[in-house]
Amino acid sequence: MHHSSAAVSGELTKPPTAPLQPLLDLITNVLSLLLLSSLTVRSFIGRWQILRSKLFSLNSSLSSLSESPHWSQNPLLHTLLPSLLSNLQRLTSLSDQCSSASFSGGKLLMQSDLDIASSSLSTHISDLDLLLRSGVLHQQNAIVLSLPPPTSDKDDIAFFIRDLFTRLQIGGAEFKKKSLESLLQLLTDNEKSARIIAKEGNVGYLVTLLDLHHHPLIREHALAAVSLLTSSSVDSRKTVFEQGGLGPLLRLLETGSPPLKTRAAVAIEAITADPETAWAISAYGGVTVLIEACRSGSKEVQEHIAGAISNISAVEEIRTTLAEEGAVPVLLPLLISGSSSVKEKTANFISLISSSGEYFRDLIVRERGLQILIHLVQESSNPDTIEHSLLALTQISAMETVSRVLSSSTTFIIRLGELIKHGNVILQQISSSLLSNLTISDGNKRAVADCLSSLIRLMESPKPAGLQEAATAAAKSLLTVRSNRKELIRDEKSVIRLVQMLDPRNERMANKELPVMIVTAILSGGSYAARTKLIGLGADRYLQTLEEMEVSGAKKAVQRLAAGNRLKSIFTRAWKDH
Repeated sequence: MHHSSAAVSGELTKPPTAPLQPLLDLITNVLSLLLLSSLTVRSFIGRWQILRSKLFSLNSSLSSLSESPHWSQNPLLHTLLPSLLSNLQRLTSLSDQCSSASFSGGKLLMQSDLDIASSSLSTHISDLDLLLRSGVLHQQNAIVLSLPPPTSDKDDIAFFIRDLFTRLQIGGAEFKKKSLESLLQLLTDNEKSARIIAKEGNVGYLVTLLDLHHHPLIREHALAAVSLLTSSSVDSRKTVFEQGGLGPLLRLLETGSPPLKTRAAVAIEAITADPETAWAISAYGGVTVLIEACRSGSKEVQEHIAGAISNISAVEEIRTTLAEEGAVPVLLPLLISGSSSVKEKTANFISLISSSGEYFRDLIVRERGLQILIHLVQESSNPDTIEHSLLALTQISAMETVSRVLSSSTTFIIRLGELIKHGNVILQQISSSLLSNLTISDGNKRAVADCLSSLIRLMESPKPAGLQEAATAAAKSLLTVRSNRKELIRDEKSVIRLVQMLDPRNERMANKELPVMIVTAILSGGSYAARTKLIGLGADRYLQTLEEMEVSGAKKAVQRLAAGNRLKSIFTRAWKDH
């Protein structure tokens, strides 16, 4: 039955004027007669037994309906009851034909008519039960509930949601549209509503509205609601997934219109953020769909799908599938052309995939990934993007050819030095680690001499784990160059800091081997100025204590300090004797 928008709008704003009690009385009367007449059928007895049990169930639901205090004010019954009456009248006619001693109609046609009537009856019973269960027939304001304000308590919102989903499931196309509009409004206006919708609403039914046979506008609204639910809270996101939302979302990403694809992409990225649901993409055969969406989708779609691919690549088995399906050549160009957000997500994917083994590292290098990652480290201002790119470079630098390229690139080495000086603590750690692992020329070591003071400072930081070791290894590498040693010794603050680290009472530096290593490196050139400075600051006393504590390397450092003193005294005596 077709409704004009105006008529339906009227239905939704005030109770229709036609009284429902006489209609319910008529239905009850027809139902009683049908229950009696169905006892006398002679044909299709098996089908009529099933129908009788449904009619009894319907009788019970109608009885509960009439006992609900505000049933006659519910607008949904103005379409549900006439449709039910029509179906019962149809069944009465079929009952008469099946009770006739000489049924002469077509058997197949009668079977089909009975099955259609039985299916309609099941729908009516289900709709009535839904209305009764929702509790809306016990509330006077259930005719049309206004959207609860954000300040409403949980119970008011829960009641509104139950009423809204009842209309959504039972009502015709216009009811569905209006209900979905209210749902979207609620999700937009009230942050806490998503959790309540996940608990009180029928999210599974909402997911069924994503099917392609639904009216485009209904599907669009339903997708917008699902997309908001996945982005709003962990609970509602899990509910969408558990109610089978991922399959329809992948289908819409593959075949939907551009706006639908964008919303589907947002929802898929949100769902895959949970590691326990990320694996399901593969189970649905969705890896290919995601890669294709990244290849041919709009900028918005690419952004969210790059996020989804980054999310699912946390699952090791899926990384192999992603590589085999050709994700690397599709995503690497996004590191050049994508927005800041796309670059960050894609760099994360590349860093994860680079950690999975030689096959993946070869693949990245073959697709010009090395040049792209170096460029990103040089040009990006996003710390997360730089972090993921550096991690990927650290992994692929295990390849000798890559290590040679990075070691000989002065601009790259200088960039690592800048990150050690000015980056966040994670960038400082990764840059220090990479710097110490590369085979750098003396010229390039001199180019980053100014980051030595930062490395000495980082040696004092116990967190994150591994930072002290990485900073020590990088400083030790740079101190193989004489001019760098001289520069560090001239840096009063850094030398004082280094000597304080040797103090056995200094708990910030628990591993005393690290500062001992640096002192030994400074003394390796036999510099008189270095020894004088270190002894003047008390390094010899601390080193002797550390030697007694049997700290590795302390004995060698003590000998180097003492060797200088012995040498000095020999020269002094020789000069005096002379």
